[in-house]
Amino acid sequence: MPDPQAAQNEAQRQQVQPLNNAPVWNEVRSGAPQSTAIPSRERGVLVEPGGERWRQLRNGLVTPAASVWLSVAVLAVVILYLWKGPMRAPPPTGRLILRFRYVQRFAHWGVAGLFVLLALSGLIILLGRYVLRPVIGATLFGWLGMLAKVVHNLSGPLFAMFTLLLVIVFMRDNLPRAGDVRWLLQAGGLLTGKHMPAGKFNAGQKMWFWGGLLTFGLIMSASGFVLDFPNLNQTRATMHLAEIVHVSIGAIFIGLSFFHIYLGTIGQEGALDAMRTGYVDESWAKEHHELWYKDVKAGRVPQAEDGAAPASPRPANS
Repeated sequence: MPDPQAAQNEAQRQQVQPLNNAPVWNEVRSGAPQSTAIPSRERGVLVEPGGERWRQLRNGLVTPAASVWLSVAVLAVVILYLWKGPMRAPPPTGRLILRFRYVQRFAHWGVAGLFVLLALSGLIILLGRYVLRPVIGATLFGWLGMLAKVVHNLSGPLFAMFTLLLVIVFMRDNLPRAGDVRWLLQAGGLLTGKHMPAGKFNAGQKMWFWGGLLTFGLIMSASGFVLDFPNLNQTRATMHLAEIVHVSIGAIFIGLSFFHIYLGTIGQEGALDAMRTGYVDESWAKEHHELWYKDVKAGRVPQAEDGAAPASPRPANS
């Protein structure tokens, strides 16, 4: 029942301060449940007070920290390129080795394409109003932001499915093996210039697989589903937490991906061709993944044809 004293106080307040609704809004913002006919888990709470704390945390800490981290990651890649430059491919032999089958390449490029869409749309949502809006104006940025939101929401579930496929087809080759710790301790010979033999994937690639793709991918997918489907009866506090986790891990994921993308393209000659065609030259395999090369030559790795092999350059000494 209504409090008679509260009603009397409100009546007196309206005489002194007409149209002052502060008491009403104070009660709304208190988070105390009221009564409503709307079917919802939080149907009795009009304004969730934690929303303001979430906004301050997101805009005051997470967004600036993500901006700094992404800037540092880009700078680190540039420094690595200027310092070491691309790793040149050894002279080709003309003999090709099947490195990635079609299903592996399909899964990889599916994840890669969706990751790029999610990264770009996510950065527009997170940083666009600070970076793009002053340049392109509020109207154009409004349309771009709406498009980014739609692309992000639709790409997320597809990314989760392709990530699962990628984990399945690449898990066996990314299991730990002897020599991985030694490879990590010497950073794959990056600092010393010493040749470090590796299996089909070196220890750094395995860390990206287990830590980046699997761990970060699962966290991003789970938190994304919470945000993508708000009708699954989760509370607003749960969505606040999911959003902070999603943005924080997403920024870390994107920053680390810069190194993976760099090493898989301009940072290492031949790496992109391996994922594009599925084949590598024997000299490249021996140079970068010697243990895997030896397994192939010993017959321990099947080399059945996976479609037509690309034309290989003739050996330099032929």
